[in-house]
Amino acid sequence: MKMIELAVLFSAIVIDRLIGDPVYQFHPVRLMGKLISINESILFKVGLSGYFGGFLLLTTVSGISIFCALSAYHFANNWFPPAGIFVCIFFLYSVIGLRDLFDHAAPVQKSLQDNHLNDARKYVQRFIGRDAGHLNSAGIVRAAVESVAENFVDGFLSVVFWFVCGWLFASLFGWPPLQFAVGGAIFYRAVNTLDAMTGYINDRYRKFGFISAKTDDFLNFVPARISVQVIITAAFLCGYDAKNGFRIAMRDRKKHASPNSGHPESAIAGILNVRLGGPCIYPYGCVDKPWLGENDIEITPDHIHDVCRIIQCAALISLAAAMAMIVIFDLLID
Repeated sequence: MKMIELAVLFSAIVIDRLIGDPVYQFHPVRLMGKLISINESILFKVGLSGYFGGFLLLTTVSGISIFCALSAYHFANNWFPPAGIFVCIFFLYSVIGLRDLFDHAAPVQKSLQDNHLNDARKYVQRFIGRDAGHLNSAGIVRAAVESVAENFVDGFLSVVFWFVCGWLFASLFGWPPLQFAVGGAIFYRAVNTLDAMTGYINDRYRKFGFISAKTDDFLNFVPARISVQVIITAAFLCGYDAKNGFRIAMRDRKKHASPNSGHPESAIAGILNVRLGGPCIYPYGCVDKPWLGENDIEITPDHIHDVCRIIQCAALISLAAAMAMIVIFDLLID
């Protein structure tokens, strides 16, 4: 059995958990962002600001991102094979954003507990799209909880899912599984970054960002639905109200305008017995989001700690399940 992929996946997640996601100039995801900005500018200058231009942006950015990562792997592998493994670990670690969620959420909770509302608004603004300047304490907590729940899928589960899918696809056809596994994860992060930068419904991006937004919805479709089961299991193991989480998720998961965000958010709302969603003020105006969950308990800063604890457990479950799937499929394929 070839277990290199297990070592790469496990190592990348452990490194993310230990040191998080430091900000530096040549971070792969930051380079993706610069590549998107450069290509967007070029495409708009030549008049390709519609659907076709958005398609070209998606294929160019994802293609270059995968090419650069795999070229680095092949160069390192030809020079010294173990170095190629470390290159794969580095790139996979770079596209995982689990620790970053908790590092962003912790100062929000502490500021609210210390009654520093303005600081809490400043900290929560770093990882939400809505205008935090209008939020009271409950609104800040709600925004933080929603973001942690939603980004568990975007920042972790989908990366792991497409790593496994890339490995399985390559293994079935006898192609290099490690390269395809890492390539799958990088492709997902490139699309997710494109959606974050161009997936807006406004005059500039309504057409140009459409392909990236819909591709991101597609890539997150299965992981978002898996997330409900994983989060519910984590809640049960951590002693939270898993039964109510399942009930609310089954009732409210499709209320959200996004085809995917409502699944993890509704599960967390039920587990914590709080309401998430509701009207939100964004830079482009107010969005009247539906409420998820029931207002059985007043939402407090402690719920930020609760959601982080549940998501940490959910990440461990996801890792164990992904590694088990690789082992089982490897045995079946052999």
